[in-house]
Amino acid sequence: MSLLKVRNIETYYGPIMAIKGISFDVQEGAIVTILGANGAGKTTILKTISGVMDPEKGTIEFMDQRIEGMPPDRVVRMGISQVPEGREVFHDLTVKENLMMGAYVRKDRAGIQKDLQMVYDYFPILGERTAQYAGDMSGGEQQMIVIARALMARPKLMLLDEPSLGLSPRLVKEIYEIIVRINKEQKTTLLLVEQNAPMALSVASHGFVLELGRIVMDDTCEELLANEDVKEFYLGIKEESVRGSRRWKRKKKWR
Repeated sequence: MSLLKVRNIETYYGPIMAIKGISFDVQEGAIVTILGANGAGKTTILKTISGVMDPEKGTIEFMDQRIEGMPPDRVVRMGISQVPEGREVFHDLTVKENLMMGAYVRKDRAGIQKDLQMVYDYFPILGERTAQYAGDMSGGEQQMIVIARALMARPKLMLLDEPSLGLSPRLVKEIYEIIVRINKEQKTTLLLVEQNAPMALSVASHGFVLELGRIVMDDTCEELLANEDVKEFYLGIKEESVRGSRRWKRKKKWR
């Protein structure tokens, strides 16, 4: 069942068309990834879905209801939360206050308290530092805050924008393990945009490759991992092989 249906959307920055008539579906319960270089339009897609930007053309359906052009607060109430790129925490608020901002559309106090304990289970460091200002936390800890904050809205669909950006390999692995747990344990559907193609393709079931505002590949992650173009341009496999071959040839010549 398609939880999200995007059809022929076009989104502009002033006179510049950033998204050029793309269409895709996100199946309920899945992890889906959109890959692409800087400037490909990945973040624009998420902003268009979440209502931060309005498409000039096309439709977006969430749970069979049209949401394109809907104000962001209504989109959140519908069940869509976004984890923004760049760890946008409220620096002058505590960790707990940041998390409670994620639950601002909710009225069920008992449920909110239960979900606080849930996110502390996923991110124990946040439970240990509830009174610390978010601006004083490390980059990895701030990434945990924004994911936990989005989870506090009890979303049916979570949009994640470059969750690995600027993090060490160890923290990237830890964050992605938690993302997979959230998908499995909370049944939250995830739409993930990434430049870290190996990590994204390892956890998602389906992927799209975006270039200059257009989807140029659409397949299972297993097939994308086996695709020679994806290997060369996003995984670096062929390029490494070429460099290794060149080094070998140089050594042979020197001998």
